[in-house]
Amino acid sequence: MSETVVTRFAPSPTGFLHIGGARTALFNWLYARGRGGKFLLRIEDTDRARSTPEATQAILDGLEWLGLDHDGEAVSQAAGADRHAEVARELLDKGEAFKCFSTQEEIEAFRETARAEGRSTLFRSPWRDADPSTHPDAPYVIRIKAPRDGSTVIRDEVQGDVTIRNDQLDDMVLLRSDGTPVYMLAVAVDDHDMGVTHVIRGDDHLNNAARQMMIYQAMGWPLPVYAHIPLIHGPDGKKLSKRHGALGVEEYQRMGYPAAGMRNYLARLGWSHGDDEFFTDAQAQDWFDLSGIGKSPARFDFKKLDNLSGQHIAASDDAALLHELQAYLAVTGEPPLPDAKTALLAAGMYCLKERAKTFPELLEKAEFILADRPIEPDEKAAKNLDDVSRGILAQLTPHLQNATWTREELEAAAMQFAESIDTKFGKLAGPMRAALAGRAATPSVFDMMLVLGREESLARLGDAACEKG
Repeated sequence: MSETVVTRFAPSPTGFLHIGGARTALFNWLYARGRGGKFLLRIEDTDRARSTPEATQAILDGLEWLGLDHDGEAVSQAAGADRHAEVARELLDKGEAFKCFSTQEEIEAFRETARAEGRSTLFRSPWRDADPSTHPDAPYVIRIKAPRDGSTVIRDEVQGDVTIRNDQLDDMVLLRSDGTPVYMLAVAVDDHDMGVTHVIRGDDHLNNAARQMMIYQAMGWPLPVYAHIPLIHGPDGKKLSKRHGALGVEEYQRMGYPAAGMRNYLARLGWSHGDDEFFTDAQAQDWFDLSGIGKSPARFDFKKLDNLSGQHIAASDDAALLHELQAYLAVTGEPPLPDAKTALLAAGMYCLKERAKTFPELLEKAEFILADRPIEPDEKAAKNLDDVSRGILAQLTPHLQNATWTREELEAAAMQFAESIDTKFGKLAGPMRAALAGRAATPSVFDMMLVLGREESLARLGDAACEKG
């Protein structure tokens, strides 16, 4: 039986969940979930000055909104400091690491001399092979003994084989002089202890892999599978930054993108499955593989995101969509919808969700539901409510009063009335939209009347017919 796949997402809590980090989390989640494996979360909070509980919460909130559930509790890297230090001391005992007593001044002097002589500034400690009997009673760091000859090959599922000459690797510090472990050691130990089988992360970590592999090999641990994914760039081909727009996933939630649309778009950002653009979570989990990840940086494109979001809104279950809409109102500081409005929205979702790309667009289409009498037409709609139009609405209302409240009957009554006054139904639609919604762009007037019901629809038409411009 093959081993269980275990992936992890390991963000640093120094702000928000970056869109690039969200995609890394998604790729790890898809890979694990599609193989019946585990997706773990580790908060890399060793930088105590920059890590805050608020930033950790922002990451958890972002993952929750995206629907990326992790297995077990989130692990704090800082909480494992004793274990990380223990591994450093074990490497020391095995002769794979050494105590280095060089001071910062000595290291800087070494580098200055190397620069002046045109040599590599990679620090070579004089303590690497020193006899322990010569060790002074002074502060020291623990350094790993990096291989000096040959090369290290990172076998990467995305980048291919990446070769690094071992003479480019320094005897990396594992434990500082105050006994605290360095980040590079913590990551390797945590990945091993958590049973991580696949390390899927941004290619800005590619060089770290060679250094972390030294720890694995010195400890005799089996290496994980590495997959370093290219970073996300803006439309101009430069690394994604604030000037390109939103960077944190919570901003996309506040802009009103549905989580399913965001997942679909992020999955397509650097990964592909044939020509498929729109797909469900189940399909993504079934199809996702490391071989589908491209080597080139992906470009963020709001038009594609809008397009996919619209398709997901249209394909969503009405109740689920309503639930997410309420969550959108909450994060944007809007009051929750009253029960009566929620019920009408549920009834009208069928005519609202087509061609709405975001929740603000959906709410704009739902204005006829959200508005209360008397309906105040906006400037564009008001142009459709001159005295002649109001007179036509006054004549139309009795015809609708007598109709059975079904789409077929309402359409028939309206068409017959249009013919009776020798006009086309299109001439009635503008004034009816203005009366029912106060907007010029709305769902079909018949959909609005069916959702609002007989009493409310006739009252709104009657209000507009009575007012004189």
